[in-house]
Amino acid sequence: MRMLILDGKIASQKIKDDLRDRVANLPTGARAPHLAAILVGTNGASETYVASKIKSCAEVGFKSSLIRLDESVAEDFLLEKICELNNDAGVDGILVQLPLPKQISEEKVIHAIEPAKDVDGFHPFNIGKLVQGYPTFISATPYGILLLLQHYEISTKGKHAVVIGRSNIVGRPISILLSANRNYGNCTVTVCHSHTANLKEITLQADLLICALGRPGFVEADMVKPGAVVVDVGITRVEDPSNKKGYRIQGDVKFDEVAPKSSAITPVPGGVGVMTIAALLTNTLHAYLQRENLVE
Repeated sequence: MRMLILDGKIASQKIKDDLRDRVANLPTGARAPHLAAILVGTNGASETYVASKIKSCAEVGFKSSLIRLDESVAEDFLLEKICELNNDAGVDGILVQLPLPKQISEEKVIHAIEPAKDVDGFHPFNIGKLVQGYPTFISATPYGILLLLQHYEISTKGKHAVVIGRSNIVGRPISILLSANRNYGNCTVTVCHSHTANLKEITLQADLLICALGRPGFVEADMVKPGAVVVDVGITRVEDPSNKKGYRIQGDVKFDEVAPKSSAITPVPGGVGVMTIAALLTNTLHAYLQRENLVE
């Protein structure tokens, strides 16, 4: 059996090339799409993620703004900054990098972002539209997974998809998308979590296994059906003194063990993570087109 690497770098580059072409062909005199990011504190992983998003904006011709706030910032001050961006007609997309310090409610922050600028797709208004099948901003990581499956023409129709993890950011929305009557949907979906009994028995039934647990190396070869498509969403910094950075990035799947059993699998890094950024940029362009009445 030939195993296919679902290379997010290749797929995301194709998406970014297409976005760059679309921006280059905007009407003469049109402003560039604008993504504004807020970063609270100096968390190393968050710094890396935001830097990648800003860099990607430049690559496709977007304008980007980065607002840095101190770790000790008051919740009200952050909410005021979000309000300012909501009211700025030149800003199309807003993202607040998670996680946030303990004194700030992530729920309040997510709710504060104008739904029309919620390019991360976390606002309950957009989640509600997603559940009911209306066009909306899809949460960036689940959207990135769909774009990756689409790029490699991985058929999902009629397949049994098993999702490990039920977070509002990944597990719940990807389960809704995969069960929907749409291209790269029409799966029968099982969602597994910390209270799931006989987890291994369930994962062995999966034609498509989505792992979004945040526990490095959790999925082992004996949990995977031969020929399954495996999508590893996990991305955790693991201490590694042998690495000059002092850490390595590890996914939820034991790649070296699972890959030989799979028909297709995502690497970590270089899989879903880069696709998340591509999806975020795609959402930002859609937000811009709607704001400027340039919807195609």
